[in-house]
Amino acid sequence: GYIKKGRKVLCRRVRVKYAFIRDHQNQFSVSAMCRVLKLNRSGFYAWLKKPLSDRAIEDARLLKRIKAFFIASGGTYGSPWIHKDLREAGEKCSVHRVAKIMRFNKLRAQIGYKRRHIKGGKPGRVADNVLERQFNPKAPNTSWVSDITYVRTYEGFLYVATVIDLFSRRVVGWSMDKNMDKHLVIKALLMAVYQRRPKEKVLVHSDQGSQYGSSDYLAFMKEHNLIPSMSRRGNCHDNAVAESFFATFKKRVIRKKIYPNRNEAKTEIFNFIEMFYNP
Repeated sequence: GYIKKGRKVLCRRVRVKYAFIRDHQNQFSVSAMCRVLKLNRSGFYAWLKKPLSDRAIEDARLLKRIKAFFIASGGTYGSPWIHKDLREAGEKCSVHRVAKIMRFNKLRAQIGYKRRHIKGGKPGRVADNVLERQFNPKAPNTSWVSDITYVRTYEGFLYVATVIDLFSRRVVGWSMDKNMDKHLVIKALLMAVYQRRPKEKVLVHSDQGSQYGSSDYLAFMKEHNLIPSMSRRGNCHDNAVAESFFATFKKRVIRKKIYPNRNEAKTEIFNFIEMFYNP
């Protein structure tokens, strides 16, 4: 009886064998199962007191933090970005470990985004002001606006990029990072595309910052059926809706304060966007 049942786990790891013995204690004797599976009874009873290894316990703890960052990203962060957030939060783990935990728990970024390395070439073309201050479209996913601001912390600046749907004025995409680069704005746009999944072309308006003129940003726009539009240089009224949002953001969140660290700032910004502003 139990020899046939145990044959399948003979070559598996010791802990799997211990679990098999635990689950069949009511059917067979522990001594007999340990003998067949070539295990020591003392080892089995020691395992019963602590069935998980120190690494498994640590993985379970990390998983909770990984899930929190994954949810906060709108399901768009892969292991490299989750690992970056974990390191900034003070965790000391490798990106391979994060990838393994995410893979095992089926936490996969819904839309892949890989950094493209472009050698040489001219900077991205600056787009025309296609929006032309048409701030009241008749349907959602017609026109989005994007902009960047910063928050002060004692660890340094935390930059925040947002994407707002002009129809509902809802923040449909956002990202936060210590670097104000093209990846910051691409991640915000990535979240918007994942959440809204537009079927038609969408106009995306921004200022003429270098992040919005990068080759990677424009390539991402083209790949996802998005049309770039940019404010005239030095004219903030061309992106008035984004400016208005950040005015509210600064009044409600920042209020001339400096956060102890970026992690605390991220939590408050997340709560402002998803718990206060969007609802």
